[in-house]
Amino acid sequence: QVQLVESGGGSVQAGGSLRLSCVASGDTYSRYCMGWFRQVPGKEREGVARITSVGSRSILDSVEGRFTISQDNAKRTLYLQMNSLKPEDTAMYYCAADLDPPPYRCRGKGPTTFSYRGQGTQVTVSS
Repeated sequence: QVQLVESGGGSVQAGGSLRLSCVASGDTYSRYCMGWFRQVPGKEREGVARITSVGSRSILDSVEGRFTISQDNAKRTLYLQMNSLKPEDTAMYYCAADLDPPPYRCRGKGPTTFSYRGQGTQVTVSS
């Protein structure tokens, strides 16, 4: 199992930036897919970005060019750099993880259906 703790959320004006961090602890032997999803009350979860255990990235079309997912394996930390934020990016952001067996494609899953997630960090963007 893996435990995930997010940080870095906050309130910013449109056009601003935030960097979310997610520290993973627990299982240090298995390969994991990591990712971020977001959720607004009353709406479905939306996958934002994903990175496989071999570093292949995918990102939501509406944030491509503004958001970047990255990780520091030595620190067991996942990041989401968010630039040019828009009011529609306002949501609770969750870090998520799932096992990533060969062929290391997250078993076709997106972060909204990963097995493990953190407690979330709120991002609020005002116009």
